[in-house]
Amino acid sequence: MALYVNTNVSSLNAQRQLMGSGNQLDQAFQRLSSGFRINSAADDAAGLQISNRLSSQINGLNQGNRNANDGISVAQTAEGAMDESTNILQRMRTLAIQSANDSNSADDRAALQKEVSNLQLELTRIAETSTFGGEKLLNGDFAGKSFQVGADANQTINITIGDISSNNIGSNRIDTAGSSVGASTQATTGNAGADYFDTASLTDTGDTVNIAGKDGDFDLDLATGQSVTDLATQVNDANIGVSAKTSVTTTLAGLSSSDQGTLSIGDETFTLAEYNGSAKELANAIGKAGYNASVNESGDIEITAENVDGVKVTGQQDGTSLSLGGTTADTTNGDVVVNSKLELESSDSFSITDNTTNSSVGEIFGATTSTLESVGGVDISSADGAQSAISVIDAAIGQIDSERADLGAVQNRFQATIRNQSNIAENLEGAKSRIKDADFAAETAKLTQAQILQQASQTILAQANQRPQAALQLLG
Repeated sequence: MALYVNTNVSSLNAQRQLMGSGNQLDQAFQRLSSGFRINSAADDAAGLQISNRLSSQINGLNQGNRNANDGISVAQTAEGAMDESTNILQRMRTLAIQSANDSNSADDRAALQKEVSNLQLELTRIAETSTFGGEKLLNGDFAGKSFQVGADANQTINITIGDISSNNIGSNRIDTAGSSVGASTQATTGNAGADYFDTASLTDTGDTVNIAGKDGDFDLDLATGQSVTDLATQVNDANIGVSAKTSVTTTLAGLSSSDQGTLSIGDETFTLAEYNGSAKELANAIGKAGYNASVNESGDIEITAENVDGVKVTGQQDGTSLSLGGTTADTTNGDVVVNSKLELESSDSFSITDNTTNSSVGEIFGATTSTLESVGGVDISSADGAQSAISVIDAAIGQIDSERADLGAVQNRFQATIRNQSNIAENLEGAKSRIKDADFAAETAKLTQAQILQQASQTILAQANQRPQAALQLLG
């Protein structure tokens, strides 16, 4: 074997091996000290990109969960304030029922109204002062607010909370009391009284109006021959968030022992001759039939009935003094009828539009959009005002209940989002760990291997460096 002095190939090889084991040892030290398999793009360029994308998604999901928790806090804060608003409305309703009782004097009702007035102010104060982080929640400003719950752009959940101040909650109504058809044809059709629904205004089949409520819209059929209760049934069966009822209020005056006709209210018929001119006895009979009737100071019977087509007097003879709704009941006027008015009501605003060219909406309903009767406007200082206040407050309670239901639903949605994204983040963490994290078992084995190779290379290098000295023996 040749012996060279200028070039020690064995030493060069040992140096190369020592450098390789040193690099391997450096890598093992770096991975074990950092805990990562990938510490730079040189370790795994594709793996670095994938792990960074996973890190972005994980960080986004975790922050999104924190945002969702903020959304839950907002909903809980708003719902807590609404709970007290509901308590206030319940108290107002109790006061209205108390005031509706005729055992109360005018002074008693005035005292009850004082508490109602203060509760109205408190409702508005709660709406104006309920805040979360400086944001007002219940005055209508918190509308269309987006909560970023996802890891990527536009992955949001929106929250809208309505205005629950006293002047913005209550009953939205349309009724036919202002019907121009009713007013113009009252004298010629035998209808008596201003508040009624003129069924004669219904035309041939095919005419409809569209009622758009909070839960959808519905085409109300205005075919000839339908009664006002038929129309109310159609609306109620549609389930569009608009309820309908019929009501009639009229006065029967001039009852005498000579009357031979009949009084009809809904399906109930009263033969007038049986009461021998006693308004009190007839009023009691009407009350037993389930309708409101009372005798006023003039001796006339004031009648109020709901969910009937109307009140009717038939079969009267000439020369009678009996009148219904201001129209004398005799053979000249024939049957005297006071038709019920149709009342549409909802906790949200709604509208009516005409599907035909017959202008049915303006003529029959008198209005195309609902009018809000607010809690802020209720006045229980009279019996009539107390009765009206009950339905207004009921609608307001329903409106707040609807808002609370929406908030409860969005809280559950936030919770579902958090659970889902926490699960996704957990799985993504596992995926990132498999790509980026160091396997300590494998790395410690490589460390031991590198350390042994390093020591061996150092020993061999030392021996290789001594090898050219054999040439001195040849020269000796």
